[in-house]
Amino acid sequence: MQDLGQASFKGISEAEAARRLAAKGFNELPAGGRIGFFTMLLDVGREPMFILLLGAGLLYLVLGNTTEALVLLFFVFVIIGITFYQERKTEHALDSLRDLSSPRARVIRDGEVKRIAGREIVRGDLLAVDEGDRVPADAVLLSCVNLFVDESLLTGESAPVRKAAGKPARKVCPPGGEGTPFIYSGTMVVKGKGFAMVLETGEATRMGGIGKSLESVSPEKTPLQKESGRLVRNFALAGLSFCAFVIVLYGVAGKGWLSGLLAGITLAMAILPEEIPVVLIVFLALGAWRISRNHVLTRRLAAIEILGAATTLCVDKTGTLTENRMSVGKLFANGVFLDIPERSGAVALPEGFHELVQYGILASQRDPFDPMEKAIADLGKKGVEPVRNLQDDWSLVHSYPLSEKMLALTQVWRPPESAEYVIAAKGAPEAIADLCHIDPQNASVIEKVAGEMAASGLRVLGVARSRLELVRLPDSPDGFNFKFVGLLGLADPVRPGVPDAIRECQSAGVRVLMITGDYPGTAGNIAARIGLKHDRAIVTGPELDAMTEDELGACIGAAGVFARVVPTQKLRLVRALKARGEIVAMTGDGVNDAPALKAAHIGVAMGGRGTDVAREAAALVLTDDDFSSIVRAVRLGRRIYDNIRKAVTYTFAVHTPIIGLTLIPLFFGWPLVLFPVHIVFLELIIDPACSIVFEAEPAESDVMRRPPRDPGAPLFGWQGLSFSIFQGLSVLAAVMVFFIFFFYRGYDEGSVRAMTFSTLIFANVGLIMANRSWTRTIITTLKSPNASFWWLLAGIAFVLALVLYVPALNRLFLFDRLALPELTASLAAGAFIIFWLEALKYLRRRRT
Repeated sequence: MQDLGQASFKGISEAEAARRLAAKGFNELPAGGRIGFFTMLLDVGREPMFILLLGAGLLYLVLGNTTEALVLLFFVFVIIGITFYQERKTEHALDSLRDLSSPRARVIRDGEVKRIAGREIVRGDLLAVDEGDRVPADAVLLSCVNLFVDESLLTGESAPVRKAAGKPARKVCPPGGEGTPFIYSGTMVVKGKGFAMVLETGEATRMGGIGKSLESVSPEKTPLQKESGRLVRNFALAGLSFCAFVIVLYGVAGKGWLSGLLAGITLAMAILPEEIPVVLIVFLALGAWRISRNHVLTRRLAAIEILGAATTLCVDKTGTLTENRMSVGKLFANGVFLDIPERSGAVALPEGFHELVQYGILASQRDPFDPMEKAIADLGKKGVEPVRNLQDDWSLVHSYPLSEKMLALTQVWRPPESAEYVIAAKGAPEAIADLCHIDPQNASVIEKVAGEMAASGLRVLGVARSRLELVRLPDSPDGFNFKFVGLLGLADPVRPGVPDAIRECQSAGVRVLMITGDYPGTAGNIAARIGLKHDRAIVTGPELDAMTEDELGACIGAAGVFARVVPTQKLRLVRALKARGEIVAMTGDGVNDAPALKAAHIGVAMGGRGTDVAREAAALVLTDDDFSSIVRAVRLGRRIYDNIRKAVTYTFAVHTPIIGLTLIPLFFGWPLVLFPVHIVFLELIIDPACSIVFEAEPAESDVMRRPPRDPGAPLFGWQGLSFSIFQGLSVLAAVMVFFIFFFYRGYDEGSVRAMTFSTLIFANVGLIMANRSWTRTIITTLKSPNASFWWLLAGIAFVLALVLYVPALNRLFLFDRLALPELTASLAAGAFIIFWLEALKYLRRRRT
């Protein structure tokens, strides 16, 4: 880098650098205080859901039901582990930012270029940056040659921006725009080289500001978590109240306090719906596994539940809707246009366009790092008749870099055994027209064509050629006699499948917004290409800054595209959507997306092209970077939510007859039908039915043809709850009639208990069958694939046979051995209950 005047830069001394490092600290984001395991455990222990699970497990231990106790306690530790993982997410996001912002760096100290760890850079250091370097700190350029920097991680702009040398400064200006002297931590130098003085390090950098905004955003609980917590707490309080009432009732009636305690514990166990938190964890865990098979990695389980309720999807353009790479989309030469299809294979380039591509390649680096130069080289290689790359054989004699006065790059080549130089130039169309000394009339034609190409979302470069005998080269490109060759239009291609995915989201009632840092024209063109509909013109970042919160709330309801948006504005938009009651999903892949990803209800990061920061801050990660995977995730999210509702409906329905069979005999002085051992047996059926059978149920046919559910509507609404309880009361009435009939016919207590219990088991199976689908009949659902149901049915039959006919289990369950007529009567009663439940479902469908 001697040609930049390295000798004129001495830099600070090693001693001064050490002093500043000791005073200000390392060039990295602060780790912050980590939450200790026991502090986190205490916070978890305050949640009613966990207290009830732990209490139920200890209750079962006291009663000697070790298996059920261990299962519940196991789930307690699983939930604690998941919560502990989530508490570490913010720290992991900050760690990723710290790694990204602390690369190796070259600095000038004591007049020598030295390579040091990026974390050891201090304010005042002189950086030497070159093509391919990651910038380690915010700095101002003192000298540079043809320097271009990729700032897409901070601004969202696809194309690199040109930098210019400036004067020493004390303050860093915001990123964005051409010709500025500032470079920023975490950005990438894609072309050129330069020297820069460090102005800010660590958390004072622009990237450090993103880290601080991440710290200020905390993920919130989903509505389902809050609702289920309240529901379980209320039922637990009801169970304890009934338990105390039964104990007192037995004691006052002289039936014995111990018997009252046993009956009270049985009733409390019957009322306690401990399946609900288990259902949530199992459904979300298995849902995460199912979604992962569709290339979506789940980082926060609760996001799966709320995914099906998403009403707004905020999409970052660069790298999310587009591929974050440049490709040549259109050529103009000799008055003719040629469109180049996106992701095309071999391209048939007419002869008239070979010269344009060839001189575009000659005006680029040999091994280009710049994405636009890469795109030009790729186009030359994929022609049906590839454009010959003359760089392989020719010698580069001189290069005239871009400057503020001349927005064009000119390269001078010497072919082997040639008596003249070949000169190629590319740059801004107006600069190329000026180099070619084109008359005003033809210059206006070129300007008009370039404007039309730019309006279609293309980055436009002009290309010119010249030849010169082997004489002394001029001091500037103006000394060449250039001829205009044509125009190259470059675009950031739309990802395959994005238009179809957008249409599916819209058909499912999910509104899609584009929020990008790119220019309005580019954003509008991409929106048109993917079919993104909006009722209002494109809104820009400066316009957002001028809006009040009320104005923003009105604007965001109609606008569909937001351009030139900086990270803090993305965060503000997400919060404004949430204030409108929207359930917000946000997709992105850059560092600039991380705060909004974390603030949204559902942050969706791109796994392949995304940064570690985005992945750590997001709740979901698309491992294949395919936007259409979001649609599949939404479909699975809706299916999971539907199945959770079915499982909860079944849970309330099956608990109703259990509570009735526990409570009614107490009031009428009949022998108790259910004891704790019977409750445990029923729980062994209820738990797998809720957590396995209903989870595996396929989606309803209309799952993607209905709008998102109302975010404010409760999962356990009165209508659904009343239908569930009515199902349970129907089962209770049938089972009690069966119990009373055989009890007053003089059957032994053990036989009546065994027959009633068997009927309750058959009714339980009927409840499972009836609630597998609310739109299909039981016969139809039996034909749909759900292997878990058949395995559960076989298990119930086998275990029921054991408890009815194995003597030891007979005694444990207080049963008498049933004869065939008695078992047949129970089966007949169970069949009647199943028929009645199907009739209830039919009547409900007719009403709705």
